[in-house]
Amino acid sequence: MAHKNILHMITPQKHISPFDVNMALDAGYDAVLPYESVEMAEVADLVQDVIFSRPPDRGVRSAVFFGGNDSVLALDMIAAAKDALVPPFGCNIMADPSGSFTTAAAMVACIERTLKNRKQMALKDVTIAVFGATGVVGYCAAVIAALEDARVKVVGYDGIERISKRAAEMKERFGVEVEPVDGSSADKNTAIIEDVHVIIAAAKAGVQVLGKDQIQGAPKLLVAADANAVPPLGLEGIGVMDDEEQIDGTEAFGIGALAVGPLKSKTESGLLQRMIEAEEPQVLDFRDAFALARTLVS
Repeated sequence: MAHKNILHMITPQKHISPFDVNMALDAGYDAVLPYESVEMAEVADLVQDVIFSRPPDRGVRSAVFFGGNDSVLALDMIAAAKDALVPPFGCNIMADPSGSFTTAAAMVACIERTLKNRKQMALKDVTIAVFGATGVVGYCAAVIAALEDARVKVVGYDGIERISKRAAEMKERFGVEVEPVDGSSADKNTAIIEDVHVIIAAAKAGVQVLGKDQIQGAPKLLVAADANAVPPLGLEGIGVMDDEEQIDGTEAFGIGALAVGPLKSKTESGLLQRMIEAEEPQVLDFRDAFALARTLVS
């Protein structure tokens, strides 16, 4: 008898993401079950219900997926799920809150490709400014880049205090050093990008982070990538479909949100399929997403 591949989707929010449901079913899951408004204290009981319902040799046919809109909370839920496992009983575990893990992975993979193709450089060779680093995509992109030995500045739109806490959290959780900087005004943002090679704009939708004049005035800029597809775009002058397009008035290249989108979808689908095909339980987060995305980027 064929054993069903079942995905249990857990979110602390009111609703599970329809995007993720569609992705999971298209990836090959036989059933996708939502668990909504879940609190951290409830994760262990849910995971143990998943693993004890099947004998150990069928645990790999079960998976738990954490959604939501908070990257740190999703990572904490992964940790709680791992702690709830009782070997030899197990299951697959994955998180992608608001698609942030796979979006960040795809964006950094596109930047890495562009640096290689256009400038014969690697992430370790550049300084990167991440605008929106307190959000889900920016946070993950900053950590991914720092893990690849890029010099990373994380920019706080509301001053230095909150972004400094995020930087300290990144160091404690992942062992990476990032530099928190104050981006609470246009003048401060202009000064920040004077000595960076890469700009990542991951602020909330509909917020312009940098204007065209600021971008054109960044003397060392090589690549700029925007996660925002909602007008006004995060980086003025970079179209949503731009993919290694030269930015007017510069020697740099732009990457738009909808150029990143297809790679993001392929990455999420690939991780979901990995769990279906696995012979041993997997635990997957944004680091696994980046490892896959950089193999998929063309």
